[in-house]
Amino acid sequence: WIARMLDAGEDPRYIMRRLAILASEDIGNADPRAASLAESCWSLVERIGMPEARITIAQCATYLALAPKSNASYVAIDEALTDIKRGRTQPVPVYLRDPNSSPIQDDEGASRSMRERDGERYRYSHAESDGVTDQSYLGVERSYYRPTDRGAEKILGERLERIRAMRIAKRQKEADAR
Repeated sequence: WIARMLDAGEDPRYIMRRLAILASEDIGNADPRAASLAESCWSLVERIGMPEARITIAQCATYLALAPKSNASYVAIDEALTDIKRGRTQPVPVYLRDPNSSPIQDDEGASRSMRERDGERYRYSHAESDGVTDQSYLGVERSYYRPTDRGAEKILGERLERIRAMRIAKRQKEADAR
């Protein structure tokens, strides 16, 4: 189909735009290199022009055609946007807000950041021995990203499950300590 488009005079940049969309929309995290490859090929196509650009386009298309596929990120962002449009959202947790955007007055009248409120401090993941805190970043028990078991996304999914298990264990440990 690409050959037919090129023969008909289609702009090679349009073809590369469609291939770049394919890399994110249909391949996603199953092969995270796909987006970088599409971007690099698009840049080359713009630099070298036709007729040689046809080779770069073909290389990109064959790589993307053979890459493992996942639309899990696509589905996740659409579900999150749907929740926003339907008003199913929470305010941004205080500890994630810009420290300059939400000043509050302390008892002496001095201004300080809302991020400094007791019990609502941001916990720095790098300060944890395993790099994971028990802190919630969404504010609700909701999960949007459901990785597939294809390609590199399988590894990401396994990591995500380990992180979720660590957070649950840390929350339970904190609850038991109270």
